[in-house]
Amino acid sequence: MSDIEEIEVRGGQGQVLDPETYRDSIGTMYQSGKRKWVYPRKPKGKYTNYRNIVSYILLIIYFAVPFIKINGNPLILFNVIDREFFIFGQPFYPQDFFILTLGAIVSLISIIIFTIAFGRIFCGWICPQTIFMESIFRKIEYLIEGDRNRQMKLDRQEWNTEKIWKRSLKWTVFMIISLIITHFMFMYIVGYKEVFTIISEGPFTHPTNFIVMILLTAAFYFVFAWFREQVCTLVCPYGRLQGVLIDKDTVNVFYDFNRGENRSKWRKGEDRKAAGKGDCIDCHQCVVVCPTGIDIRDGQQLECINCTACIDACDEVMEKVGLPKGLIRYATENEIENQTPFKFTGRMKGFAIVLALLTGLLGYLLTSRGEMEAKFIKPAGSTFFVRDGKITNTYNYTFLNKTNDKKIVTIKVIEPVHGEIIYSASSKIPVERDKITKGTINISFPENDMKLSKQNITIGVYDMEGKLVDSYKTYFEGPFKLQF
Repeated sequence: MSDIEEIEVRGGQGQVLDPETYRDSIGTMYQSGKRKWVYPRKPKGKYTNYRNIVSYILLIIYFAVPFIKINGNPLILFNVIDREFFIFGQPFYPQDFFILTLGAIVSLISIIIFTIAFGRIFCGWICPQTIFMESIFRKIEYLIEGDRNRQMKLDRQEWNTEKIWKRSLKWTVFMIISLIITHFMFMYIVGYKEVFTIISEGPFTHPTNFIVMILLTAAFYFVFAWFREQVCTLVCPYGRLQGVLIDKDTVNVFYDFNRGENRSKWRKGEDRKAAGKGDCIDCHQCVVVCPTGIDIRDGQQLECINCTACIDACDEVMEKVGLPKGLIRYATENEIENQTPFKFTGRMKGFAIVLALLTGLLGYLLTSRGEMEAKFIKPAGSTFFVRDGKITNTYNYTFLNKTNDKKIVTIKVIEPVHGEIIYSASSKIPVERDKITKGTINISFPENDMKLSKQNITIGVYDMEGKLVDSYKTYFEGPFKLQF
């Protein structure tokens, strides 16, 4: 690494822009509205190694999860079309949507609490946009076109054989990677077997799926080949949410201006403290490694995704010039300004309590969710009939088995107690796992027991061990009677 690496700012089409224009730039855009193309230098260091490990683990999880099954069910599946949902192998149905909604609320509050305490660490370490961009597409770009300076040189040169070959190769690989990512994303929706079936049968057999696949692949390619960091700086709502949530006690990547200012170039053997100079040698290494093109020394900015590339770059420079590391580090604003250590604020405690309560409620709903859901509905237009001193009503039943085991159930009237069940088939009704079973029964009561023309009744569904697995309240119709 050179002592000072020049910062060359270029537009989206490769033109070299005037330095005055660069000073008028904001984030990845110029005040004129033109795109400021970012060429980040390949980062290296302790935090980069940690982030690589996290990225590889998450990528393995992403590509492996569609093939993992629990009790024969997919680990994760969100089949909106067929209304099939599996989370950790447990089936969920439209009837359980309130549980999923509560889970989404708990997740949102978790993100809010995490952001209040630790800023945008999610963006730099876990966000799929960052993982795919920095751990796949950017590494391919480094491999084909080289590091920062080589990329800028390639962008400036004419369209000769080298440039055509490298750009064509990069764009082709990007398209293939986008196609692979899209196929795996489809596996989370329809399952891997269905995706393999669609591939084997070809686009003409499944034209709709093929068109959707192409459109999503094009979207992935557009994002990672051209739009890139602008997803974080212009589109993602989480970046804007950060501005509302963070305060002076939030941990973020900060530049220690008390220690770093006044900035000055490095001179060997100079007593910088005596000369009134800070530890920042103005080498711009923290700028050239930033994937969103900002200068962390300008203070906390919405474009910062807490990726720690600037920390590694600065620590490397500090080590080479013999100054203490940590000029750029994870810290709170109060720690930088007032040397106040991090503390768990009252706002964080309040959110944590709400989160704990919601998590407990979510856990209760998940564990107390019934094994089966039963419904007994009177057919439209049906009424009662009287025979042999008994009043009879007809009901269509629907059983949904939410477990991973086949169930055999029977039906009993819980209240009133004198109800008699007449089955259209066997009294032992098999209900396959994760399946809906439908049928019809008649329920009769002695005519003398029915005091009202419409009376509430409760029907129970029991397993073969006599355990009540679900109950359903409905009504029973009879002849109208005058009450005196």
